[in-house]
Amino acid sequence: MNWKRSLAIVPLSATLLFPAGVLGADHGEEEKMDQGQEHELSVSTPASDLRATLDMYLSEHAFLAVVAMQKGIDGSEDFEAAAASLANNTDDLTGAIASVYGDEAGEQFRGMWEDHIGFFVDYVTATAEDDEEGREAALAALDNYKADFSEFLESATDERLEAGALAEGLQMHVNQLVWAFDQYNEGEFESAYDNVREGIHHMYGVGKGLSTAIVDQFSEDFDSSHPDTPAADLRADLNHLLSEHAALATLAMQKGIDGAEDFEATAGALNENTEELSGAIASVYGDDAGEAFQDQWSEHIDFFVNYVVATAEEDEAGQQEALDNLDGYRVTFAEFLETATEERLDASDLADGLQMHVDQLVGAFDSYVEGDYETSYENIREAYAHMFGVGEGLSGAIVDQFPENFESDMPNEMPKTGMGGMSDANQSSTWILYTVASLFLASFIIMIARRKAVTQQ
Repeated sequence: MNWKRSLAIVPLSATLLFPAGVLGADHGEEEKMDQGQEHELSVSTPASDLRATLDMYLSEHAFLAVVAMQKGIDGSEDFEAAAASLANNTDDLTGAIASVYGDEAGEQFRGMWEDHIGFFVDYVTATAEDDEEGREAALAALDNYKADFSEFLESATDERLEAGALAEGLQMHVNQLVWAFDQYNEGEFESAYDNVREGIHHMYGVGKGLSTAIVDQFSEDFDSSHPDTPAADLRADLNHLLSEHAALATLAMQKGIDGAEDFEATAGALNENTEELSGAIASVYGDDAGEAFQDQWSEHIDFFVNYVVATAEEDEAGQQEALDNLDGYRVTFAEFLETATEERLDASDLADGLQMHVDQLVGAFDSYVEGDYETSYENIREAYAHMFGVGEGLSGAIVDQFPENFESDMPNEMPKTGMGGMSDANQSSTWILYTVASLFLASFIIMIARRKAVTQQ
């Protein structure tokens, strides 16, 4: 196969993802590092940017595919908008692949990627029609796709990714989405959302493996940087937790206002995430600190609960009161983060970024309630992407503040990567998260408040 390489990568939009100036003046030195000085101690390098781009589009695909499958089997009014968002994600992911391997390869990728989405649609349709033969045919088509797509990626990466391992990872992706859908359809909502979370999480392993292969293949285009350093792992971990919040929070708010049967399970998925964060605080600072953390975000959970409840009751004054309370909260926590990071993060710009997050989630919810589904899903995608900028800015401040915790030797060889999960990546970076938990976990309070607010409705 003749691969013609064009652009280097599709960079994340700084203006969309994180407000200009969020990092304080001290980060001038970090910008110099991005230009060639000690890439391993920077979260923002050409290689880690590529990894973050792939992480964003791949994980968003998993989330949007689950939503579209749920909406399809339910015959929901917003199904077309959900499906359109999934198609837009395919366009963006195709652009990322084309920027590395050229337009022809991008179109080949698009064709196979759209095919596999179509096979999931066939599975949903067959399920709705109680057509067991059709379901089996869809699964067989997905099995063939798995083999063809694995060979495509092995060829594209000059065998840096191995087709057999890729096929195993792709089967995991298929299983997670199919299981999540089947369990949802059968009313086993808790298990369904376990698979939803695993499906999103899995894609960060895919992004790490694929970016590692691309950087190894085209090392001259990435300024001697690597996508699998401790700093890059921290950025990926924060991106995962933050974007998962945005995704599940928007879904839980929809389920809550609809009175859906799976609302409690959706809320439970959000609770699991926040419990992990509270546990990390306690593991570093003790049970008292963990309890203090929970007390702080619980106060603000009520503001989001009040907003959802007020919306259901058509109480505009109650909605405004909830928003006013959130406004005061974002300012307080922006100041907290500025102090915690020794002014590496600027309180004013942080407050602007937190307001953007509030606006996106509330906007997505309001548009959904009003039946403006196209706008709602635009806001959902913007909220998801925004969290990757938050993760980059916050991880950059942490690494700058504690550089000794992120020093490591560069890998001597390609890691064993297929389209597998994140277990290895998590093991390598968990200690980093715990070491600096007081900084980044505090920043999650506003985001978590959204999730927990809906869970307690």
